[in-house]
Amino acid sequence: MSITRRSFTEITAAAAAAGSLGIGHAAKINAVHGGVTLGAQSYSFRDRDLDAAIAAMKEVGIGTVEMWSGHVEPKGLKREDARKWRLSVDLKELNAVRKKYDAAGIELYAYNYSVREDYSDEEIDRGFQMAKALGVKVITASANVSTAKRIDRFAAKHKIRVGMHNHSRIHANEFARAEDFAEAMNGASEYIAVNLDIGHFWAANFNPVDYLRNNHQRIVTLHIKDRKKDQGPNMPFGAGDTPIKAVLETMRELKLKMPANIEYEYKGADTVVEMKKCLAYCKSALGA
Repeated sequence: MSITRRSFTEITAAAAAAGSLGIGHAAKINAVHGGVTLGAQSYSFRDRDLDAAIAAMKEVGIGTVEMWSGHVEPKGLKREDARKWRLSVDLKELNAVRKKYDAAGIELYAYNYSVREDYSDEEIDRGFQMAKALGVKVITASANVSTAKRIDRFAAKHKIRVGMHNHSRIHANEFARAEDFAEAMNGASEYIAVNLDIGHFWAANFNPVDYLRNNHQRIVTLHIKDRKKDQGPNMPFGAGDTPIKAVLETMRELKLKMPANIEYEYKGADTVVEMKKCLAYCKSALGA
C-alpha cells in the first residue's frame, strides 16, 4: 500500500506525539514527595549487584539515585588494579549503565567517585569522563580536604559540581566539620560543593538544619540517615535523634531542588523492607 503525502504527515505527527508522551519508554518513578525530592544512595543496596540493585530500587519506589562506585567498579581490586581499570574501562560500559536506569524509570542524578590523595591527575580526570558517560552533572566524593584544590581544576574544566562528603570522625584532612567544607571551598570555583550527610554531621555534634539554612547554595545532595549524637550508632529511622523531619521541612520551606538521598546503613533484616520503611518515614515527615 502506498503512503500519500497527507498520510505520511499524519503518521509522522502521531509518532512525534507519542514520543512527547513518553510512549515506548519506561514511565519515570516519581521522586518528589511533599515538595522535596527523595532518592537513595545506591550504597544502600550494596548487598546486590547493579541489576539487582536497580530492580530493588524500582520495587521500593526510588525515583532518583546517587550511584555508589561499587556498583560499577569490579569488586576486590587492589589499589593499582583499580587505577588501571578506571583508566582503561570502555566508556560505552558507562553509557550502558545509564540506559539501565533510564529503562527502569529512575533518574541517575550523581556518581560517587571518592578521590583521595593517592589519585593521579589522570585518574581524577577520568572520574569526570565517567560522570559524563553516565550523563550526570554531579559527583560526590569522600575525599581528603587537601585534594579539593586538585579536584577543582578538573571540575571547572568539565563543568561538573563535586560535593564533598562528610563523616563523623573529626580528624585532620578529613571532612566532618563546617570548617572542613569551608576550607575546601575557600578560593575554589563554584564547582567545589557539599554533599551533606546529616546523620554523620549530627553524630559529630553539629546541626544539619543550621548548616542547610546557611549554606544550601553550595549543597548538591544530602544523605539522610538517623544516628545518635556524640558519635552514636546508625539507627532505624525514628530511633535515633538526627533531626530528619526538620531537615526535610527546611528543604521544602526553602524550595530546595537537590535530592535528599536515603543511605541505609543500620543493621536490618532485609534491604528492600528497610528501604521501604526509610522512604515511608521521610514521606510521613513531609505529610506526603
